[in-house]
Amino acid sequence: MTRRITILCDNTVGPIAGTIGEHGFSALVEWEGGALLFDTGRGEGLLPNAQRMNRDLRRVGTVALSHGHYDHTGGLWGLLSSCGGKEILAHPGIFARRYRVKDTGEALSIGIPYAEEFLRGQGARFSFSDQFREVGSGLFLTGEVPRTAPFERGDTGLFCDDAGCDADPIRDDQSLIVRTERGLVLLLGCCHAGLVNTIEWAREATGVAEIHAVIGGTHLGFCGQNQLDETVAALRGYGVRKILGSHCTGFAAAARLHQEFPGRFHPAHVGYTIEV
Repeated sequence: MTRRITILCDNTVGPIAGTIGEHGFSALVEWEGGALLFDTGRGEGLLPNAQRMNRDLRRVGTVALSHGHYDHTGGLWGLLSSCGGKEILAHPGIFARRYRVKDTGEALSIGIPYAEEFLRGQGARFSFSDQFREVGSGLFLTGEVPRTAPFERGDTGLFCDDAGCDADPIRDDQSLIVRTERGLVLLLGCCHAGLVNTIEWAREATGVAEIHAVIGGTHLGFCGQNQLDETVAALRGYGVRKILGSHCTGFAAAARLHQEFPGRFHPAHVGYTIEV
């Protein structure tokens, strides 16, 4: 079965005139007879970008959320209001309090901007699980990703309290897996769990070793040089054929990946489409 993946929200836009960039991520997965939305961006770009690209989000029956940050969940209200009720696949910790605490001590709330009961009132039907699960034919959510790679230590500055005392490990981080004849395609939100950890878990959980593509936010823009070096080496070892970076991959990391994987790396901006 061929599936088309289209980036609807990202920090940057491509050549399609009239699309909107924002700090956020959303991707539409379509196949004959169905569609799934992975994340909803920050809220400004989802609906106008989908309309500009002639993507009918009323066809979407299911929304999968990668984690509970505003830049991946902010478009939920607009989606539900404009396109009707949806099944929402999420980790049970999706509504946890989330903050980024600056060096100055200023705390910014970065969690999902809506209460669960409010979204239910707008037509959200939540299905919570922290486990690996099949969510469609050849489609899987990783659930919580085991964190075994010692060099993937996560982002600093993220907390569960506004005082900056309780570090947030973002256990709800999960990715979407598409099983294809050419190997696995991983669709990432921010990949707070670590790109290598996520790839290893996807291979173990599905029993498929080949990684055809990784698409989306890799969070390499927030890591140190050692983690970037180790990740590049791991991607080479996996033989990943396509590396399509978005959102939190970061300019420097994207430039490094472009240099290390010529012809295989491409920025996945708003409007980028791939068939797998």
